[in-house]
Amino acid sequence: MKKLLLSIALVAFVFTATAQDGKFNLGVNLGLPTGDVSDAFSFAGSVEANYLFEVSDQFQVGPSASYSHFFGEEGFGDISFLPLAAAARFNASEEFTLGADLGYAVGINTGNQGGFYYRPMVGYNLNDKVMLQISYSGVSNDGATASSIGLGAMFAL
Repeated sequence: MKKLLLSIALVAFVFTATAQDGKFNLGVNLGLPTGDVSDAFSFAGSVEANYLFEVSDQFQVGPSASYSHFFGEEGFGDISFLPLAAAARFNASEEFTLGADLGYAVGINTGNQGGFYYRPMVGYNLNDKVMLQISYSGVSNDGATASSIGLGAMFAL
């Protein structure tokens, strides 16, 4: 509970730290589980919403909230997380964006405690409204990690 409150406070701080107008984005991602969970889960999917404030022409920061779901192989149940994170994006060029999300993922299933959430990503801007992404996301807790590598799209609204 303490970690959840800290994550919410971090997201709220990032959201209110600047008075500039931001940009609301929605995205989807499909991926393959890796590492500790690769044998127990067949694929993973997530949806994300973030609100990014422009710090400079090349750098944006803001809060991010996601829903992440790992689909279990036969004999294994699914697991789900609600990642709450601070997001940062760096426009390396007009076409390419580098970024990372860091925060805490709340475990939604019974017995799923959640953990530290991280997601580095590389994006390719098709235009001002659509970005294709490749990312690696992970939730770590007590030495175990639920992770996936995925492809997705982010849409600026």
